[in-house]
Amino acid sequence: MARPREFDEAIVLDSAIQCFWAKGFEATSMRDLIDCMGITGASLYNAFGDKRALYRKALAHYLESSFGERVTRLESTMTPRQAIEVFFAEIIDRSMSDPEHRGCMMVNSALEAAPHDADAHKIVDDFLTRAENFFRRCVEAGQNDGTISPAQPAEDLSRLLLGVLLGVRVLARARPQRALLESVIRPALALLDAGSGTHPTSPVHPLDVESQR
Repeated sequence: MARPREFDEAIVLDSAIQCFWAKGFEATSMRDLIDCMGITGASLYNAFGDKRALYRKALAHYLESSFGERVTRLESTMTPRQAIEVFFAEIIDRSMSDPEHRGCMMVNSALEAAPHDADAHKIVDDFLTRAENFFRRCVEAGQNDGTISPAQPAEDLSRLLLGVLLGVRVLARARPQRALLESVIRPALALLDAGSGTHPTSPVHPLDVESQR
């Protein structure tokens, strides 16, 4: 009879994420992971398999706990136009509050591990698809309610926003300057408003949103 696990899987996966995020897949050793996760080597192998299998599990957990949570919260509490703006505001805030400037683990993985790992590539592709779909849902809804310009196809705008997201995430790691990141996002948001018949919304800060709850 198998022994019950003596650790919380979500907690140890969060620890693994921090380890992989700081060093990347290749530079992270099994000893690093054991020390960071606070479990024995036997427990790690029994629960997650080898380092590559653990990395995939950590990536999937990161996707759900970070991106998945944010999208669900924004779409359920805000208008489509606000959801897009606050999404990027939170990305910038999170990037600027990270003293190590690690960027986005998913984007980092797209550059490092995904080209050499078919399973990791599938997880990264799932992230890209879900991000594009989030933007597309918001754009289509905003075009329907008149808060986003219909001048450009929703598909094109959603892919533009996806590109802006990836660019911001890379810049946040290489040149973590708030003014730079905001200047990248500002023209894309202005394009959403161009010709929509509405005035651009005032910038919505995540802290302002929290205070309204």
